[in-house]
Amino acid sequence: MGIRGELFTTQVTLENRSYFFNVKENRTGDVFMQIVESKSRDGSDFDRHQIAVFAEDLQKFLQGMDKSLQFIDKERKERAKAKAAKKAAKEAKYGSGDAAEKKKVYRRKNTEEAEVKKDDGIKRTGRVIHVVSKIKKDEE
Repeated sequence: MGIRGELFTTQVTLENRSYFFNVKENRTGDVFMQIVESKSRDGSDFDRHQIAVFAEDLQKFLQGMDKSLQFIDKERKERAKAKAAKKAAKEAKYGSGDAAEKKKVYRRKNTEEAEVKKDDGIKRTGRVIHVVSKIKKDEE
């Protein structure tokens, strides 16, 4: 037995976090699992959070964790299925991703409105609006 009552320890290391699964025995002989999360903060300091689950409660704890994992897997599959269905519907509406098969949408200007706009003395070219001076119009 270790100095802190440890019977078994294993570590899982991720990018900026480490998880320790420690099986311990306290002074009265009760066996429990201590789960410790240690994450780096500002490169030098560490935040540590821990929970303890006693041996008689461990099965219920694992059942709850298993149900949570099943939900996560089910949710991930449903999201992937919905994403695929959305993509298929989009491809059915607009065609596949090939450039030759893409539908192009063109906007037609109403020719009557275009003639009216030409007469108001404002020259419209894309994003910039140029105001044509009325003085030049009168001179011509």
